[in-house]
Amino acid sequence: MTEPSNQSEVSPVFFPEARSITVKQVAEWAGAEIVRGDSELAITGVAPLDEGVPGTLVFIDNPKYLDQLESTKATACLVSKKHVDKVPDGVVPLLAKEPYRSLAKVLAELYPTAMRPLPVTSETSVSARAFVDESAQLGEGVVVEVGAVIGAHVVIGAGSRVGPNAVIAANCQLGENCSIGANSSLQHAVLGDRVIIHPNVSIGQDGFGFAMGPGGHIKVPQLGRVVLGNDVEIGAGSCIDRGANRDTTVGDGTKIDNQVQVGHNVNIGKHCVIVSQVGISGSSSLEDYVVLGGQTGVSGHVCIGMGAQVAGVSAVHDDLAPGGRYGGVPARPIREWFKEMTALRRLTAQGGKK
Repeated sequence: MTEPSNQSEVSPVFFPEARSITVKQVAEWAGAEIVRGDSELAITGVAPLDEGVPGTLVFIDNPKYLDQLESTKATACLVSKKHVDKVPDGVVPLLAKEPYRSLAKVLAELYPTAMRPLPVTSETSVSARAFVDESAQLGEGVVVEVGAVIGAHVVIGAGSRVGPNAVIAANCQLGENCSIGANSSLQHAVLGDRVIIHPNVSIGQDGFGFAMGPGGHIKVPQLGRVVLGNDVEIGAGSCIDRGANRDTTVGDGTKIDNQVQVGHNVNIGKHCVIVSQVGISGSSSLEDYVVLGGQTGVSGHVCIGMGAQVAGVSAVHDDLAPGGRYGGVPARPIREWFKEMTALRRLTAQGGKK
């Protein structure tokens, strides 16, 4: 057996180095304006502000890091108008309305393989060590890695990839260019195009449905599906229950973080953001563009209106109006919550002086 090398000598590189481009090219990808400096300078990578060296691109969005901006040695910096004057001489300011979004566009161009889970094996088609039912329909360019199981009458759109040991049960349908992470399980599910499922996700399992009573709890058959729209992304270890008597749905463009639980019959709108460890109870509804902070809990049968934002570690027990910002237990308008917390601190401080 070969002895492992010293850990300090091991330096694996998981993504290839970015190709060398010019500041001008960065500005075009980012939709940014070159304020001053040489547009032909080379950019060979992206770095944090405090690690910026010649050849790297950095960005600033949060004023907390202005001191790092003033000392950065990077070649160029994506920056908003309010901070552009703080960019030091020798660094090319790239004026962007939303620097972080602009950075995302540049990173997508430089590191396209980082946009979805990396392949685990080198297969370019269906592995001889995978199981694909003869009735399944696989589109052009579909890759199925080692140990994956594709059930009867499954349909997988062109360009999709199924990771090792993933299970796609009978009758599921996947759109084009989907990515199914290792060890994930899909059943009773219909996916749109370009859906990304990270490793260890479970979609379409039973919802938690029981007719409870003193003589025991009777299991209620869960007869619905899970329907995911286009460009949905589901983080590692998350679970989405299938509906009980209707579908559980997730709208186009919604992004769900790791370790999120979505109960049966939940309807999530388009372009929502649901951060890690959120739990959404059955038959709740999130309208489009809702944001739920981490570890927030949503009770069953409530509606969160379009564009509402809920702070982390909150508990939503009642309907929330569209467009508002909420927080606390129970969740209420965030200004109201802040006032209550301030008053409580004052009361406790006064009590401590007695």
